[in-house]
Amino acid sequence: MNRNFSAAAGCFIGAVALLCCSRPVLAASATAAQVLQVAPSQDGVDYDRPKPEDVPRCKVSAKKIGDHVGWIVESPEGTLLRKFLDTNGDNVVDQWSFYKDGVEVYRDIATKPGGKKDEFRWLNTAGTRWGVDTVGNGKLTTWKSISAEEVTAEIIAAVANRDNDRFVRVLLASEELQSLGLGKAKSEAVASKVAKAGIDFRTLADRQKTVMPESKWVQFSGSHPGVVPAGSDDSTRDIEVYENVVAIVQTGDKHTQVQIGTLIRVGSTWKTIDPPVISGEGQPEVAATGFFFQAAQSARSGAAGVGPSEESQKVIAEMEGMEPGDPRRVEIIQKLIDHAKTSEERILWSRQLADTLSAGVQSGKLSDGEKRLQALWESAQRDTDKNLAAYIKFRLMTAGYVQAISAPKADVAKIQADWPKKLDQFISEYPTSPDAVEAMLQLGIAREYAGQDEDAKKWYERIGREFADLPQAKKAAGAARRIDSVGTLLNLSGKSLGGETVDLASYRGKVVLIQYWATWSESVKNDMPALKQLVTKYRGSFAVIGVSVDTNAKTLNAYLAENPLPWPQIHEEGGQDSRPANALGIITVPTMILVDAQGKVVNRSIQTAEIEAELKKLIP
Repeated sequence: MNRNFSAAAGCFIGAVALLCCSRPVLAASATAAQVLQVAPSQDGVDYDRPKPEDVPRCKVSAKKIGDHVGWIVESPEGTLLRKFLDTNGDNVVDQWSFYKDGVEVYRDIATKPGGKKDEFRWLNTAGTRWGVDTVGNGKLTTWKSISAEEVTAEIIAAVANRDNDRFVRVLLASEELQSLGLGKAKSEAVASKVAKAGIDFRTLADRQKTVMPESKWVQFSGSHPGVVPAGSDDSTRDIEVYENVVAIVQTGDKHTQVQIGTLIRVGSTWKTIDPPVISGEGQPEVAATGFFFQAAQSARSGAAGVGPSEESQKVIAEMEGMEPGDPRRVEIIQKLIDHAKTSEERILWSRQLADTLSAGVQSGKLSDGEKRLQALWESAQRDTDKNLAAYIKFRLMTAGYVQAISAPKADVAKIQADWPKKLDQFISEYPTSPDAVEAMLQLGIAREYAGQDEDAKKWYERIGREFADLPQAKKAAGAARRIDSVGTLLNLSGKSLGGETVDLASYRGKVVLIQYWATWSESVKNDMPALKQLVTKYRGSFAVIGVSVDTNAKTLNAYLAENPLPWPQIHEEGGQDSRPANALGIITVPTMILVDAQGKVVNRSIQTAEIEAELKKLIP
């Protein structure tokens, strides 16, 4: 190895090490454990992660790969795990490669000086996706390349995680539509379908109960693609399309069909023009005749009339980039209500208006917002959909409560005392509405924090009886379980950030503090030094298990890289509604539960200042 390469490799290793640790690491001290902390910037990448016991035996080597300085990580058996490159000679990593069974499956790329990732590629057995960050925020914003099969997988992931942005990335954009060269009538019909797909997706994602975060895309189903030749319906170019596409999804042992509809090829990407339709969810099925390969007369007579009108599409576009409480949104959404062609569309936009008015009142941007909410509620009382009136009423109540308690001379004690009465009245008026569940949950929380545990349990248990199918039922059941937990054996386990299982049962013989927390809680951060001191002082007899309710694992990883904690962390998808949080009905953070050496709960809501006194009682 020549002197120039050795110098470059040393600089390169230091640069890579800075990505793995919270402080600079000398080339000689860079370990496999540090390097293997670097993860793909995109979620869902299936790449090799060595077992913890194998990590110290992994080999880290600086190499010259072609004309580039590179750093590779190999398993104890010599299988390639990682490859990080400096491809432009500036001693900064600009290419991060991840391997599965010795084959590169994913690559992060920084195309500009400075090492900021702006391209994301799946390779070899992982597929053909190539994503790009076009705005400079480090997030995937558009697809440079994606197959039809991968589009359906992206749609399923978007539904499962209620991720509207992910769906929009595979929805045909207006500039892409213009590039297709369709005739005027067909182009307008496609634009109408796309606009409706954007609206329908949000409704589906909020209401569906079939495709869940744990669901897996299994298969793409569709006949071979076809070509709509130039000249069809006044088009100027050949168009390659798939019609009647279906995705097969597996959740546990159950398989479900999700109709995707029509996909259109745009350069190296495929895009959808339809909302997904889940079998058994009560949605109207996608027409079996397709959109392009149907009778020309049928297309002219019916297709153009589907979805929002051209005027409504223009109105929707006006809202892009506006904040939820922006006064301009009120007038825009009112136009959408006025131009709604179906009762479903009118109800959708009425709910949007209620949300906008409520947000405007709470932010102080809409001085007449409460009055307009009142008028909207009075109008909704005459609607056939009684849940609409309940939806608006609950937001009217919430806006009024926030406005009242934020007033300069507010009688906070009286307002807080009156709030449970209003919630109780709401439940009496709308006992079966989904918003009644939220009212019951708030009443349970209020009773619990007032020390009225039995009353709190009654509300939590009522949610479980009357709304067992709703997500809040799991939270309520967990809260009731937590209230009764003192003196009982606590079973708690979950996945760590690295995918390993953290199980309270393995800590038998030690007093354990379960700390539910999040990186956005300043009070939690203030507690950390005291907890570290107690762990050190009572080493061997006292342990802490963190349960993070952060929604974003990357945010948590970044915090822990800067602020290492000497105890394991459980983190699963869902944030405050994740499985570990719902298991004990965690309402707020920090919530700390102290467990004795036999695994039984001693205190279900302990404060940091109280912990050492309890430890002196529990530790001989």
